[in-house]
Amino acid sequence: MPEKPAKRLKHLAIAGVLAIWGGIGVPSNLAADGGPPRFDGTIGQFTLIRPLRPAPQTPLMDEKGRAVTLADFKGKVVLVNFWATWCAPCVREMPALDALQAKLGGEKFVILAVSLDRLGFPKIAPFLERIGVSRLTVLLDRKRALYRKVNGQGLPTTLLLDHEGKVRGYLEGPAEWDGKAAEALIRHYLKAAEPVKKVKAGSPAR
Repeated sequence: MPEKPAKRLKHLAIAGVLAIWGGIGVPSNLAADGGPPRFDGTIGQFTLIRPLRPAPQTPLMDEKGRAVTLADFKGKVVLVNFWATWCAPCVREMPALDALQAKLGGEKFVILAVSLDRLGFPKIAPFLERIGVSRLTVLLDRKRALYRKVNGQGLPTTLLLDHEGKVRGYLEGPAEWDGKAAEALIRHYLKAAEPVKKVKAGSPAR
């Protein structure tokens, strides 16, 4: 018996979420290893990817025309946000991403704002200046090569990479990136990146 249209659409939507970048989505609050704290966006929830695998190394372009890959940021926790100037939900969340970068950004954490704008930086730069966003590392994916590689389903889409360059999870749709929940999520992975302190033989356990 054929599926009803509504039921089929629901199955397709679930399949789309589970298929992003070929991984299996696991809601963060249900992760087997305890996982990061829960973080909800406007229409979705930060979802872990299993099994872990390295981020794709599809080249992007920086504002000086140089090729950049996600491997260039290995050693940092990286938030990769796919957006475009014509995407209203993307534009609304950009100031929040800028605020998160201002608070946590540095040697251990960076936000990459990966634009899909076909007109490139001549369009992007004045736009960001107009909305007062200045702290993000902006890269260009004009042909959507990386976006397709990670099986992006809509904008904005945000990936979180750990310090080893592995994709830990993703969130589809806008979110309050300047809130306490987002900060807790990032700090979870920053803490995981800290070296384990070894206890010397004969030293009392603390």
